[in-house]
Amino acid sequence: MLGKKLVRTFLQYKAQFISMIIMVALGVGVFLGFNIEWYSLERNTSEIYEATGFSDYRIYSEKGFSSEDLEAVLAIDGVEDATRYLSLNTTVKDDKDVVAVTVSENMNVSGILLMDGEEYDPESEDGLWLSDAYAAANDIGLGDKMTLTYKTITVTGTVKGLVKSSEYLICLPDETQLMPDYTTYGYAYISPVMLKNAIPALFRGLIGDSMYYQINVKTEMDKPEFVEAAEKALKSTRLVLSKDETISWAEAQGEVEEGKTMGSILPVLFLAIAILTMVTTMHRITASEKTQIGTLKALGFRDARILRHYTSYALVIGIVGSIFGIAIGYLLGWFIMNPGGAMATYIDMPSWNLYAPGFCWVVLILINIALTIIGFLSVKKMLQGTAADALRPYTPGKMRHLWIEETKRFKALGFGTKWNLRDCLRHKSRSFMTLFGIIGCMVLLVGGMGMKDTADAFINTFYEESIHYQTKVNLDTENTSNEKAEEIAQKLSGDWCAQSSVQIGDRGFGLEIYKIENDKVRFSDQDMNFVTLNDDGAYICTRIAEEFGVSSGDELTFSPYDSDKSYTVKIAGIMRSMSESIVMSYKYAVEIGFDYSISTVFTDETDIASDNNILNTQSKQAIMDSFDTFMDLMNTMIWLLVLAAVILGIVVLYNLGVMSYTERYREMATLKVVGFKDKKISSLLVSQNLWLTVLGILIGIPAGIAVLDYLLKALASEYEMKLAIGPATYLLSILLTFGVSFIVGLMVARKNKHIDMVAALKTEE
Repeated sequence: MLGKKLVRTFLQYKAQFISMIIMVALGVGVFLGFNIEWYSLERNTSEIYEATGFSDYRIYSEKGFSSEDLEAVLAIDGVEDATRYLSLNTTVKDDKDVVAVTVSENMNVSGILLMDGEEYDPESEDGLWLSDAYAAANDIGLGDKMTLTYKTITVTGTVKGLVKSSEYLICLPDETQLMPDYTTYGYAYISPVMLKNAIPALFRGLIGDSMYYQINVKTEMDKPEFVEAAEKALKSTRLVLSKDETISWAEAQGEVEEGKTMGSILPVLFLAIAILTMVTTMHRITASEKTQIGTLKALGFRDARILRHYTSYALVIGIVGSIFGIAIGYLLGWFIMNPGGAMATYIDMPSWNLYAPGFCWVVLILINIALTIIGFLSVKKMLQGTAADALRPYTPGKMRHLWIEETKRFKALGFGTKWNLRDCLRHKSRSFMTLFGIIGCMVLLVGGMGMKDTADAFINTFYEESIHYQTKVNLDTENTSNEKAEEIAQKLSGDWCAQSSVQIGDRGFGLEIYKIENDKVRFSDQDMNFVTLNDDGAYICTRIAEEFGVSSGDELTFSPYDSDKSYTVKIAGIMRSMSESIVMSYKYAVEIGFDYSISTVFTDETDIASDNNILNTQSKQAIMDSFDTFMDLMNTMIWLLVLAAVILGIVVLYNLGVMSYTERYREMATLKVVGFKDKKISSLLVSQNLWLTVLGILIGIPAGIAVLDYLLKALASEYEMKLAIGPATYLLSILLTFGVSFIVGLMVARKNKHIDMVAALKTEE
């Protein structure tokens, strides 16, 4: 009997039950999906890190490391393994592509994972183990020949294997490029034998055994301890970077942390709305069922049996909603984490398996328990008293007159305004839920579209306007004097930059020295306004300023690697920058006595003639092309947020609108009896929704700005973005929210035509 009643009750209140199931499904789906995303990324990246022996530290030297240096590092107590390592950006013959030729003497450290072809052969004299992503993007297959050039070194080999490498998990040529572009940049591993054979005999005799500029180390030592031990073993100061300071680790882990942060914000919003909706709706449904509950008691059903029956409504809603939510969660996780998905354009992993953290299942169980308890408490209150008491219809609490109702201004208000205001105060929980849903909708809209505005402003400032050149020319600093580099810059009508690595405390940073005469590179301050490099000090990025607590006018001391010198500079200004760097003019560098080597020329020339002093070139267009992918991904995520906001608004407002209609059924019947037309009653219902919408928008706009500002600082601090929200975002967010509220209000208002005045007024007040 009660089973049949369960079905009939579901059909009777189908709008409320369906809306609650949707809210639970959305809450569970968003919660599970975001956590699947970061946890799957963490698990899958850990697998390739372990499989390829991703190194914990990298020691650099411009002079190279000998085999004796490697033995000294291996002898350090606590070092598990190490390898000499080399990565050189080479140009592909008859093409402008750049391929990072890579050599690791010990493939247990910084090695590769074979995807197709032959196993790596350390004695191979002509084998190339090429990035499978680069090969796919350029239609290169096993057995194809490739010729790669670096200075006077030419490597010609056969593609024997297609591989992946954790060292190139995020395959970027430098920090100016946001997204990998495998059509123009990739990597290839070759054997030490092949490298040695490719170096001309004369040059080989000059450098001896020191052709490797990097030692990669596996150890569990912390950085200060390892740096001290490495400097003691190598008897000099070296640039040491931990894995946290490399793109392939830091950016991947950054994505994990971003996922965790997002998983603690958006899902909480959806789950909170789902639970609050359940509290409000179950209370109203059981209130509407009060007479039915009394009838069951009168027929002899025990309170425990009735409790189980009505509690099962909440249990069924929770279970069904959770089942759909799990499906949504895995679908959302798959959408982001699949070989053809959003994350695959950024991170090059071999496995794309989906994993859910264990705590997610615990949370899902707790959510269902909470929903069941909500249902239990909602019906328990209705069971109080005798069967005769329970048979009396539910009577809302009496409305007390507020002091505001005695004021002249309130008395001057129209009937509709007074009626709606009293209703909001009488049904505070419903009004609060409506307001909360609208605020959530606005937060998603302002936050999502505001992120696009911020990204557009960031790209416009840092790339459209700051990058004022067409071609970046990378020079051979070892064989090109500063005089020759200046001559090349003058010939190309360009500006130049000298880059070095320096140390502040135990952290490594970049030092960039510029000569800007042709406006090819621009720099922006903290307010995103362009500034000119003065000759009276150095400029630092925002992250350095925050980390060391310094500002304009203070002094900062740094030391170059492979040198015992230190330099103290005056801070002339704080800038926003893509890289953690110190910037100064060449005149100020000369003034402090810093010895630099010009490494890059920026020019508008696109047809650069071959020159022994030029390593390779990089076009601005190649950099900008990667942003198209970046923006496509961002636009997809933004439209998902907009869709989620609209669904959230529709479901919450419709559910609460139907609830409002049910609660005021007798009142509206009374209004119809005294002569109010359906159109007038509909306007009363719609206007209350619009009131709450206006209030929700006023709260939601600053809330959305605050959430976006927090996310920028928590998730995108490395880009040093400045919050920028355009008027179109505010306008579209307001219009969408108003539109949803108005349409839902009309949908509910149409129910007025079906009010049975006689049946409604026969009930006891």
